Amino acid sequence: VQLQASGGGLVQPGGSLRLSCAASGFTFRSYIMAWFRQAPGKEREFVSHISWSDSTYYSDSVKGRFTISRDNAKNTVYLQMNNLKPEDTAVYYCAADIDASRWAARPGKLNEYDYWGQGTQVTVSS
Repeated sequence: VQLQASGGGLVQPGGSLRLSCAASGFTFRSYIMAWFRQAPGKEREFVSHISWSDSTYYSDSVKGRFTISRDNAKNTVYLQMNNLKPEDTAVYYCAADIDASRWAARPGKLNEYDYWGQGTQVTVSS
């Protein structure tokens, strides 16, 4: 099982980035896919998740600015991030939850996810 996150980088405030997470080794389309992030000195926090049927949920801090999507044919989940702010600076991680029935319109919990990617750094700075 492998989750490979990419697409991070340095962007100015107000800019955009699109993160990708390519999955392999499991039945991607059946899993809940999520994005978390961890800023320096802070705990890892939930950003967004998407169900097998494309239902989505976002944390309040990113709602209206970020969009999660998935392409089951490519085994990839995306996070489109617009109007980025300095407080969005963090390492972003993708994660997969095998229990599709667990999806709900609430923040995902760290211990609900079975697989994690290695993270990609996003830095928002002028």
